[in-house]
Amino acid sequence: MSRPARTAALLGAALPLVVAASLALGANATSPAELWHALAAPTGTEGDVVVRTLRLPRTVLGLLVGAALGAAGVLMQGHTRNALAEPGLLGVSAGAAFAVVVALRVGLADSLGDTVVAAGIGALLASLAVHALARRSLRDGGPTLVVAGAAMTAFLSAAASAIVLLDAETLDSYRFWAVGSLAGRGAGTPAVIGPVVAVGLLLAATNARALDVLALGDDTASSMGLSLRRARLVGLVSVTLLTAAAVAACGPIAFIGLLAGHLARLVAGASWAWGVLAGAMVGAILLLGTDIAGRLVGGPGELQAGVVAGLVGAPALVWVVRRRGIAL
Repeated sequence: MSRPARTAALLGAALPLVVAASLALGANATSPAELWHALAAPTGTEGDVVVRTLRLPRTVLGLLVGAALGAAGVLMQGHTRNALAEPGLLGVSAGAAFAVVVALRVGLADSLGDTVVAAGIGALLASLAVHALARRSLRDGGPTLVVAGAAMTAFLSAAASAIVLLDAETLDSYRFWAVGSLAGRGAGTPAVIGPVVAVGLLLAATNARALDVLALGDDTASSMGLSLRRARLVGLVSVTLLTAAAVAACGPIAFIGLLAGHLARLVAGASWAWGVLAGAMVGAILLLGTDIAGRLVGGPGELQAGVVAGLVGAPALVWVVRRRGIAL
C-alpha cells in the first residue's frame, strides 16, 4: 500500500472515532446505545435532545472549522516555504478579528453572513500587508515573514482591544465571540459557513498541485509553464475564504493550522496535493480533540477550544522551531 493510501486509511479511521467521541462525551457522557438511539430513532428523551440539538451541530461546526484551518495552514506553509506559517501566526486571523470588531462597532455585523464578509475583508487586507512587508524574504520563507506576521498580529490585536474597551456594547458581543469556541454558536452556523468552506477547500484542492511545482523553485516552476501569479492568487483567495469562515464562526483559534500542517506533512510525505487533503482531515481531528478535552477537564464548566489549542500549540511551536532548526 502506498504512503498516501496508508495516510487516507489512517485518517479515515481516526476521524469517525473523534466524531463519535464528540457526540458522546461531555458533562454527561452518552453510552453507545443511547448515541445510536438519538441519531437513528430519536423519541425526544433528554439524551436525544442533548445529542441532536447541542452536540451534533457543535461537531459539524468543528469539522468545518478544523478542516478550514488545517487546509489554510498547509497552503500557507507551501506558498511561503515557511515552517511557521499559519493564519494565527501571520496576522491573517488577527486581520479577520479586527475587521469583525470594526463591523460590530459600526453596526454592520447584524448576522453571521455579515460577519463572514467582514472577516474575509480583514483577512485579505492583513495577508496582503504582511506579504508586502516581507516581500524580500518571501521567496525563501525567511524570518522577516514571521516577524512581519507577529508585528501585524500585535498591532491589530491592540487596535481591536482599544475599540472594544471604549465601547461597552461592542465589548459584550466581542467577549462571547473572541474566546475561540465551538460552544454556543447556534445550530444554523454550519449551514452559513459551509458553502464558504466548501469553495475554499475546492480552491485549495486545485491549488495543491501547483504547490508541488512551486516546491522546485520559482524559476523552475515558471520554466515548466506554471503561472506564479495565478497560483498565488488562487492560494490567497482560498486562505482568505477558509480563515474568514473559521474566524467568523468561532473566533480566532491559533495553532490548529500550524499543527495540522506539520502533522499532515509527516503522514502524507512530500506530496503537497495529498498534504492539503491530510491537513484538512488533521485540522478537523485536532479541533474536535481540543474541544473534547476542554469538556472533560473543565469540571462543571468547560475550557474553550481556543484555550486548549493555545496550551497545546505553544509547546508545539517550540518543537517545530527546534525540529527545523529555525533561527528567529
